[in-house]
Amino acid sequence: MEYDVVIIGGGPGGLTAGLYTARGDLKSLLIEKLMPGGQAATTDWIDNYPGFPEGIAGPQLMMSMKDQALRFGLELKTDEIVNIDPIEEGFIVVGQAEKYTAHAVIVASGATVAKLGVPGEESLRGKGVSYCATCDGAFFRNEELVVVGGGDAAVEEGLFLTKFAKKVHLVHRRDRLRATKAIQGRAFKNEKMDFIWNTIVEEILGDQEVEGVRLKNLKTGETRNLPCKGIFIYVGTLPNSKFLKGKVDMDEKGYILTDNNMATSLEGVFACGDVRKKALRQVVTACGEGAAAAFSAQQFVEEKKGIAYK
Repeated sequence: MEYDVVIIGGGPGGLTAGLYTARGDLKSLLIEKLMPGGQAATTDWIDNYPGFPEGIAGPQLMMSMKDQALRFGLELKTDEIVNIDPIEEGFIVVGQAEKYTAHAVIVASGATVAKLGVPGEESLRGKGVSYCATCDGAFFRNEELVVVGGGDAAVEEGLFLTKFAKKVHLVHRRDRLRATKAIQGRAFKNEKMDFIWNTIVEEILGDQEVEGVRLKNLKTGETRNLPCKGIFIYVGTLPNSKFLKGKVDMDEKGYILTDNNMATSLEGVFACGDVRKKALRQVVTACGEGAAAAFSAQQFVEEKKGIAYK
């Protein structure tokens, strides 16, 4: 076999898995379709990762994880995986660029931000519609912006946008935030943040660029237009698991089902991070699951090779 373990996805779960398998003397390859780091690499500031009492920038933390894994011999390749085919010796992992063989596979392909699905979203994407405040916030200095969502990501990225924007209007379909209390506290104290409750975005307005949004109050049914130059959308995620459809058990949304050892229903395939069905999607949980998946994969590979695991 070309590799002992192929890891699909380079977020915190995948990088941790790669660190553990490479350090465990397994020939390990991590395949990432973009750049290592996943969604964490686009997060401005991570306040709740253990060991950093003052917090740490998301890109910095992910770069450190990547460098640490490389130090132990993890190989990195850029490719997009489209299929996994079981064979007698293990698996053929099929990418758009080439094929890879491995005794075991760890799926850490993460999740993609969900879309609102409203008029104007697709046509104005990149013209004021964004899903990444860290990537695009600096383009909107002294402008009025809208953030959609009520979880940690929406509120944290809204706070980040206040560094540039004149005003950030956070639109949430409920009457309270889902974000953790610490993050809420910071947001409510920020004079640049405005909260619009029980409201959804019905349409994103503008021809060549975003000029505003049409809002609807869910309690009164009233609609109004709110002028803005940008809208940042954080309404959940969708798992990047289509390439495994029919190969492993998933829930109705496509999140991969595993046991406590991160094993999927297909022997030799393990999953960790945001692509896995779980209650809490955080960097720290992805890392823990990556370590567990690596441990299970190592046991599987060494048993397959006839090596007694100690």
